[in-house]
Amino acid sequence: MFFPDRVAGYKEARRVLKPGGHFIFNVWDRISENDFADTVTEALAVVFPDDPPRFLARTPHGYHDVDKIRADVNAAGFANVSVDAVDARSKAPSARDPAVAYCQGTPLKNEIEARGASRMEVALAKATEALARRFGNGAVDGRIRALVITALR
Repeated sequence: MFFPDRVAGYKEARRVLKPGGHFIFNVWDRISENDFADTVTEALAVVFPDDPPRFLARTPHGYHDVDKIRADVNAAGFANVSVDAVDARSKAPSARDPAVAYCQGTPLKNEIEARGASRMEVALAKATEALARRFGNGAVDGRIRALVITALR
């Protein structure tokens, strides 16, 4: 999900695998399938309505089209490509924890600060409020989904 040229990256993985070797990787599914990331992204759109930070939707959750993934892996020369969704739960002691994790612990921080470094506390507060509104006060629990891709050299 982070390679600027995914097919080239996959070709390099294929190059170093022995014949019959397995290529296994994962990506996040669309943002709407990942509750905390989706909620934070929506909250930040309220804080920055003219230019919402979209890093989470664009990058970690932006490469989720199964047909596109399969085509890219096939274009790199792999065969028997399969894509499986894996559902799990993400848990945190409070709504503030995922707000801080996303807003300050990912490249989303750069996008927030580019819109005004002084706005970070407002962004954190809105993200925390949105998470608490959706998941309650105290410990929070949200759905996450990844896609696991396997292919054969």
